[in-house]
Amino acid sequence: MSALIPALIAGAVVGLALGALGGGGSVLAVPALIYLLGFTPAAATTAGLIIVTATSLTALFAHARAGNVRWKAGALFAAAGLLPAAAAGAAASRLPQPVLTAAFAVVAALAAVRMLRPGRTATGPAAGEARAARAAGTGAGLGALTGLLGVGGGFLAVPALVTVLAFEMRAAVGTSLLVISANSLASLATRGATTAGVDWAVVGPFTGTAILGAWDGKRLAAKVTGPLLRRAFAVVLLAVAAFMLVDALT
Repeated sequence: MSALIPALIAGAVVGLALGALGGGGSVLAVPALIYLLGFTPAAATTAGLIIVTATSLTALFAHARAGNVRWKAGALFAAAGLLPAAAAGAAASRLPQPVLTAAFAVVAALAAVRMLRPGRTATGPAAGEARAARAAGTGAGLGALTGLLGVGGGFLAVPALVTVLAFEMRAAVGTSLLVISANSLASLATRGATTAGVDWAVVGPFTGTAILGAWDGKRLAAKVTGPLLRRAFAVVLLAVAAFMLVDALT
C-alpha cells in the first residue's frame, strides 16, 4: 500500500508528459521506479517500457483522432531507426554508464537550446510533410543515438521532427508518439521472459494513471499554443539534462 500513492502520482506525471509533449516517458518513469519505488535499474527499465508502451499507444490514438500524426514520415522515421538502435545498443554495453549518461545529457541540452532559438517552421498545407529520404536519414541517426544513450526516444524525436524536418509542434508531438510506440514494442519483444518478474501490483496502477494522464496531456496540448508548448518542452529537456549530468558526475 505504501508504494501505491507514489506509483499513482508518478504515473500521472509520466502520462501528462507523454500526452502533452510527446516524450519524457522513459526519462521520467525509470528514475521514479528506481528512486521512489525501489526497483533495480534492470527491473525499472523493463517496467518503464511496459508503462511507456501502453501510455504512448493511448496518447497516439488521441493525437491521431485530432489529425496530429504524420503517418508516412513517422513510419519511415521509426523503421529507419530500428537497426541502428540495435547496433548502437550493442556498442553501448562496452562503454561506462557515467559516460553514456553524460553524453545523453549533452545531447538533450543541445536539442533544448536549438528548440529555444527562433526558427523557420514550414507553413501551409504541406507543413510537416517531410521528404521520405530526409525522414529516413534523420530516423536512422536518432535510432543510433537512442540505442547508444538509452532512454529518451521522445525527448530526441520531438526536437528532430521540429528542427530538422520542420514539423509544427503539435504534429511533432503526435508523430513522436508513433516513433516511441514502435521503439518500445520492439524493445519489449527482445526482452521476452524478463517481463515475467514485473511487480504488477505497482506497474498496474502506475500504467493506469499514466494512461489517464495521457488523455489530460492531449487536452492540455490542444489548449496551448505551439510556441509555448515548444518552449515548455525545451525547459523540461534542460532540467532532465542537468539532473542526468549531475548524476553522471557524482
